[in-house]
Amino acid sequence: MAEFVRLEVDNGVATICLDRPKMNALNAQVQEEFYDAAHAARKDDDIRAVVIYGGERVFAAGADVKEMASLSYAEMAIKSADLHRCFNAVAAIPKPVIAAVTGYALGGGCELAMCADFRVSGESAKWGQPEILLGIIPGAGGTQRLPRLVGPAKAKDITFSGRFVDAAEALAIGLVDRVVPDAEVYEAAMTWARTFVGGPASALRAAKEAIDRGLEVDLQTGLDIERMLFASLFATEDQTNGMNSFVENGPGKASFIGR
Repeated sequence: MAEFVRLEVDNGVATICLDRPKMNALNAQVQEEFYDAAHAARKDDDIRAVVIYGGERVFAAGADVKEMASLSYAEMAIKSADLHRCFNAVAAIPKPVIAAVTGYALGGGCELAMCADFRVSGESAKWGQPEILLGIIPGAGGTQRLPRLVGPAKAKDITFSGRFVDAAEALAIGLVDRVVPDAEVYEAAMTWARTFVGGPASALRAAKEAIDRGLEVDLQTGLDIERMLFASLFATEDQTNGMNSFVENGPGKASFIGR
């Protein structure tokens, strides 16, 4: 049994819950447990959407600095690969993933939240990449995922300064997608996640892959990726059900089975 990361499933929605008092620091053990939870959520066909949650007090205040402080270059070269393995596993979950963020999402915590497809933030949450204040840079995707969300200039502002970003600014610049009262963060994320249960799982997976892979390539290559994924869906039962329902009953009335 994992000590700090739990995978809980409720009617098709999985919650990956981080619980390492006091600030959910992302040490090596947490990273490994998060990788295992992400892999389990990926494999379970009964899971249609995933919520990542750090509890009512804090999402994750970053990596465990005490664990890293004395590491050499050679040691960190290995440790950083393990860190990327964990976070990339979260980003690669082929289902809608929503980060439910309360308190602080700083450093590795912000990077973890950016691995999700969507972010729901509490009104008093604070976001940021303060690694520069330690004499380093973000090392778990911050220099890559942040500019893809907010643009290079704003990403440089946040990264160069190490400043905290409040929820209102995070929403305005596109770092978060919804801001709700702190006490409503988890339920808001769960309500959103439930909208994907009963949907066309193969089409959702294809849409996520097309968008994510397309961001990394030129337009023509992205169009080719889209075309092949689009065509592949004509081998699914959901496509047959969806189109037949549209012809017979009009839009929005199809029932999907997820394959």
